Amino acid sequence: MAKFVPVDPFDIIIFGGTGDLSRRKLLPALYHRWLDGQIPPTSAIIGTARSDMEPAAYRKLAREACEAASGESWDAGAWAKFEKIVHYVTIDATDPEADWPALKKLLMLDPKRPRVFYLATSPHLYVDICHAIGLAGLAAEPARVVLEKPIGTDLESARAINDGVGEVFSERQVFRIDHYLGKETVQNLMVLRFANMLFEPLWSHNYIDHVQITVAENLGLEGRADYYDRSGALRDMVQNHLLQLICLTAMEPPNDMGDDDIRTEKIKVLNALGAIAPDQVKRQTVRGQYTSGLQGGRPVKGYLEELSAANGSHTETFVAVKAEVKNWRWAGVPFYLRTGKRMSARHSDIVIQFKPAPHNVFGQGVDSVNRLVIRLQPDEAVRLFVQIKEPGPGGLRVKSLPLNLSYAESFTLRYPDAYERLLMDIVRGNLSLFMRRDEVEAAWRWVDGLIDSWEASGYQPESYAAGTDGPLSAAMMMDRDGRSWWKEG
Repeated sequence: MAKFVPVDPFDIIIFGGTGDLSRRKLLPALYHRWLDGQIPPTSAIIGTARSDMEPAAYRKLAREACEAASGESWDAGAWAKFEKIVHYVTIDATDPEADWPALKKLLMLDPKRPRVFYLATSPHLYVDICHAIGLAGLAAEPARVVLEKPIGTDLESARAINDGVGEVFSERQVFRIDHYLGKETVQNLMVLRFANMLFEPLWSHNYIDHVQITVAENLGLEGRADYYDRSGALRDMVQNHLLQLICLTAMEPPNDMGDDDIRTEKIKVLNALGAIAPDQVKRQTVRGQYTSGLQGGRPVKGYLEELSAANGSHTETFVAVKAEVKNWRWAGVPFYLRTGKRMSARHSDIVIQFKPAPHNVFGQGVDSVNRLVIRLQPDEAVRLFVQIKEPGPGGLRVKSLPLNLSYAESFTLRYPDAYERLLMDIVRGNLSLFMRRDEVEAAWRWVDGLIDSWEASGYQPESYAAGTDGPLSAAMMMDRDGRSWWKEG
C-alpha cells in the first residue's frame, strides 16, 4: 500500500489568499495533505491580500472552503488542529510601504526551511510582487515562488514577466504551475511508456496512425468574462494544457527522472512543432464561438449574450488544430488538438490510435484498430481497446472492448489531486512537473505564429450551438484525413 511521506516543516504565503483559486483549490489541497499526515504541525499557512481581515475571519473563510471540498468526510476535530497553522496578514504587495514586518513575525526565517510564495493573483502583478519580496529580504534560497498560468498573453509579455521575476529569483526557485501535469493519469503516461516494453517499441510513426488530445468543457464563462474575452481558447487552454500534453506524449525517453532531464526532452517537442502558414489555417485549424443551445436539457445563452458585448466579439471559445511534431519519431503522424467551452460533456482524453492490421482476414466491417485511451477527467482511467471474438452462435463476430484500468475501482484509497501533489513537490523543491522558462516561451512562440496566421488570413470564428461538440468544420477536418474524433460508447 502506498504511504504518504511527510515533507519537512515549511511556510507557504498565498498572495490572493481570499481569492477564488485559494478557496477552491489551494486551501482544500493543503488541508487534505494535513489529513494524510504530510504537513508537520510546525508549518505555517499564511493568506495575504489587500483586504483588511482579522485572522479569525480568514480561518472561517478557509474552513468553509475546506468543508465544502470535503463533503461528507468533513472532520471537525481535524480542522481544529489544522486551523492553528492558518494565519492571515493584510499586505498590498504593490505598495512599497506595505506592512512586511507583520508577515516576517509569522515566518521562522530559518535558512534551511522552505518558504513558498504562491502568487494566486493576476499575472500582471507577478513582477511587482516579486520585487516587493526581494526588497523585504525574503527572496533568498530556500525561498520559492509559484506562478500560475497564464504567464503573459504572448511571447513578448511572457519574456517581460520571466525577466522581471528572474531579477529576484533564480530559475531553480521559480515553479511555473500547470495543474494538468499533477494529474495521476498524466504522470502515468510516462510510466506506461518508459516502464513497459509493450508500448515503447510501438511509440512512433511506424505503428501509430494519429494522436488526439481533447479538453472539453461544458461550462460557459462562469464569471470569467473579462479575462476570457481577452484570451480565448487558444491562449487560455492550448498554449499551456494541450501543448504540455503533447510534450509528455511525444517526448523522447529522458536519461532519468531528474527535473531538467524531463524538461529538456519536452522543450525539444515544442521546438519541433511545425508552424501553420496563413494559407493552411482553414485546413489545419478550426475556430469556433458558441451560440445559445441546450446544455444538460436546459437552455443556455450564447457567448455574446453571456459577455453582454454590444459590439460583438471575435474571441474563439473552441479551437481544433492539426499539428505535426517534425522529428524522426513522429514524422507524418498528425496530432489533433481540440478544446472548447459549452461542449456536449466535460472530459479530457489522450487517444493514441494505432495503425490497422496490414491485412484484415475477418472481412469488411471489422475494426482492426487498437486504441490506447488515457482519460484525465472526469473519471481518471487508462483503457486499451483490443479486438475480441463476441461469444455466441451465428458465426465469428469481432468486437472492440477495453482492457480497463479505472483509478476509482483499482485504488480504493483517496489519492491526492493535482494541486495536492504539486504543492508537496514545490515544498520538496522538485521541479520536474513545472515549466521551465524556455518551455513557456517556446509554447508562446508557436501560439503567436498561429495567431498571426489567423489574422493574416482573416479567419473568424464559426458558430456552434452550445451542448454540441464544436463547429461542423472540426469534424470535416478529420473527415478529410479519413479519420474521426474518438467518442466512447
